[in-house]
Amino acid sequence: MVKKLLLLILLVSFSAQSQMLEPSKLFSTEIGKNIKKYRQKSQRAYADKDFMRAKFLFDSLINNVVNNSHLDNFKVRKSSGRKVELYDFEKPVFLMTYASWCTPGVGEIPALNEVAGKYHDEIDFVILFWDTKKKVRKTARQYSSKFTILYVDEQENTNDHIVETMKHSLGFPTMFFIDESKKIVDVRRGVLHPYEEEFNVSYNLNYNAFQNGISLLKNLPGLKDNGLVSKEEPKP
Repeated sequence: MVKKLLLLILLVSFSAQSQMLEPSKLFSTEIGKNIKKYRQKSQRAYADKDFMRAKFLFDSLINNVVNNSHLDNFKVRKSSGRKVELYDFEKPVFLMTYASWCTPGVGEIPALNEVAGKYHDEIDFVILFWDTKKKVRKTARQYSSKFTILYVDEQENTNDHIVETMKHSLGFPTMFFIDESKKIVDVRRGVLHPYEEEFNVSYNLNYNAFQNGISLLKNLPGLKDNGLVSKEEPKP
């Protein structure tokens, strides 16, 4: 009887600890509840060329649904081909989702490399490509060694719902700012850029945008009194 009682206590204790370790609000769950309505409204706004409305809808989704949820763990591959998990990263994470067919502004990658070089001791900088290993290896050469370059080949990764959710719900390029517990602090889209813009303009726009987001993960100058930084597009 005593052994059974001890076993019951251990099982209850283990169950309680497991529940404490599991995030109560997962990104995939929260997105799943709201994405259909968001898509309908967003598609209507773009069809009407009401880009202010589309931006408002995206910001509302992020602020009211995504922020403060925990990003689900998932497995991806490094450019070497070795598998890693998101939860392997122990620091706060700057995660940028991308694809090799996207055309970055001329100053975007240099600005990213500069920011990563400045803060890599405190923050893990990760680029996640939706692409094949061959294409990612070629693109990865542009990024500094301070980045971890990951990729998802959707033809291979067909069972991971979070991978599909991240790509098809928020689009790309998209920046995720994630704290040590994998709670999403904010999500932002990449800086829009006109073609043939000057290097200095592109660099400054992107650097300011990255620095602005990083300040959410660090106690940097630029925080407003309410503890949040502005999402307005930075000035060149």
